[in-house]
Amino acid sequence: MRTTTYIRFFIAVVVMMLFGLLPSYAQKKHKNNVNTGRPVLFERQDIRQQDLLLGPGGAAMQPDLSHITLIKEEKGGYSRKFRIRDGAGYEWVAKIGRESQPETVAVRLLSAIGYKTEINYLVPRLNIPGAGSFTNVRLEARPDDVKRGDQWNWGHTPFEGSMPMQGLKLMMAFLNNWDMKSANNVILRRGDEREYVISDLGATFGKTGSNSWPLFWRIGRSRNNPGDYAKAKFVTGVSRNKVKVRFNGKNRSRMHDFTVGDARWLANLLTQLSDEQIRDAFRAANYSDRDVDLLSRAVRSRIIQLERAGASTRLAGLR
Repeated sequence: MRTTTYIRFFIAVVVMMLFGLLPSYAQKKHKNNVNTGRPVLFERQDIRQQDLLLGPGGAAMQPDLSHITLIKEEKGGYSRKFRIRDGAGYEWVAKIGRESQPETVAVRLLSAIGYKTEINYLVPRLNIPGAGSFTNVRLEARPDDVKRGDQWNWGHTPFEGSMPMQGLKLMMAFLNNWDMKSANNVILRRGDEREYVISDLGATFGKTGSNSWPLFWRIGRSRNNPGDYAKAKFVTGVSRNKVKVRFNGKNRSRMHDFTVGDARWLANLLTQLSDEQIRDAFRAANYSDRDVDLLSRAVRSRIIQLERAGASTRLAGLR
């Protein structure tokens, strides 16, 4: 009898252990599914046809603001964030604060030239029941058919050394994204593709640190400051086929290997953007007319700087 009791007890323990392991196994299996598929960072677009007012989601994915439901407050990060559900039942992450406007623009510029991005919209004013009423709220989509995987790390991707990766790093200097940390990156599983996306682009359109000294580069940095962005330096020189850019931010050690060819590749994409498209990107983020003018001129100036850097070798050969 005692032996039978021990056997039953043993079987019960094994069953309980198995049931306890099943959720973690399923979660691990789900995670593996998210992180499988063809890796994609960039795909060529018809840039001149891109709508930078509505962005990568277009009209089809615009949020239904007729009814907003608060799901929960999202923890972590610089900005205050809430998970909400719109009138059509779709989920969004609402970001409040200084990062909302610049992130809206950065996503549109990157998406328009071919990079994989999140889908977002800026709402000038939004009442979130149970949380409050806010201005300039960035809504980032959480579609049911897109699964969020692990973060990806700078310097450890399938794209190292490629023109698209070099172009993406150059774009971080172009946007003055001083918060270029790997924790802001995510792999999105969409269909049979793994999209390598920079999910947090809020620390843009200001200036990076005022110097490159360790521990002191943070001094003078800003985000969402049109005046700072317009005054900040971008391309600082071209020497021996290398293009130097001003960047005092996180991962700055990875920002010193740009060639003239890299600058030319990115400039060839950016020069296809019209002045109206660039202005639409800033209008989409609810900037004032004055700031739209200032920021659009600054973006065009940076495009011209890249174009000149990319042409420097060819010009040198003509002398």
